[in-house]
Amino acid sequence: MIRRLGSTVIALVGALLLVSLFLNLVPGDPIDVMLGEQASNVDREALRHAIGLDQPWYVQIAVFTRDFFTGDLKTSLPPFQKEIWPQIAAAMPNTLLLTFTSMLIAVLLAVPLGVSAAARRGTLVDNVAMGVAVTGVALPRFWLGPMLIILFSIKLDWLPVSGAESVRHLVLPAVTLGTALAAFLSRMTRASMLETMREDYVTVARAKGLARWKVLWKHTFRNALLPVITILGLEFGTLLGGAIVTEKVFAWPGMGTLLLNGIEKRDYNLVRATVLVFTLSYVIINALTDVVYTIVDPRVRRR
Repeated sequence: MIRRLGSTVIALVGALLLVSLFLNLVPGDPIDVMLGEQASNVDREALRHAIGLDQPWYVQIAVFTRDFFTGDLKTSLPPFQKEIWPQIAAAMPNTLLLTFTSMLIAVLLAVPLGVSAAARRGTLVDNVAMGVAVTGVALPRFWLGPMLIILFSIKLDWLPVSGAESVRHLVLPAVTLGTALAAFLSRMTRASMLETMREDYVTVARAKGLARWKVLWKHTFRNALLPVITILGLEFGTLLGGAIVTEKVFAWPGMGTLLLNGIEKRDYNLVRATVLVFTLSYVIINALTDVVYTIVDPRVRRR
């Protein structure tokens, strides 16, 4: 727990420093975005002082950190400054819903494909399953999303194009995000299953005359789960990152949309806050992945 807490602090500090550095490297002056290039120097300097951009970078980070953890953090756009935490509280559930639904779709697609391919290695089933997997990996989300909109929303009129008013609005963005993960996960499941099938205890189970399905799912699949769980934990962060583009394509009101709005408006506080929440979510999911390890493989508890 102490190591996990220490790594969490390091991750948050590193993310804060990196995003602050990148914000300072972005071309353009946020004052120009807020006031326009025709504003007078007096107004520009007054606004710069009001939002603290005239202070050294380490002072800006210290003030942000204090406000972030005390709950007083507000957007950097006067005179209509808004509290950031309510915006995050409204956007985060939408992003988590999209991410976990995408992971569920990926698992439901990948596990049967991977297990079937491993059980029938070298056959037509294996070739078709891996062909589908390679195709899924090759399709970029920024292309797949619009193609799904054209097919299912415009041509067939089955699903809505954008928004988050109902479950139907969730289908297209979740499928867009889950497809690439399902393709990669199915290949990982197949490889892990094939490796586990070569173990002695699987050979003994077959020699005892156990049913093929019992050997496959009870003895092989469960012991092949650890690498799959590792990929799921790591890919959670990838899904969060991929959700930024997907949310933009489908106008999904999540953290990605909030982050892009902050970048477009040069709202430093909003960008820093959303990146830190993304980082903290990723760290928490990895900690939960370690807990799942101990459930799937009790040997991990004794290490």
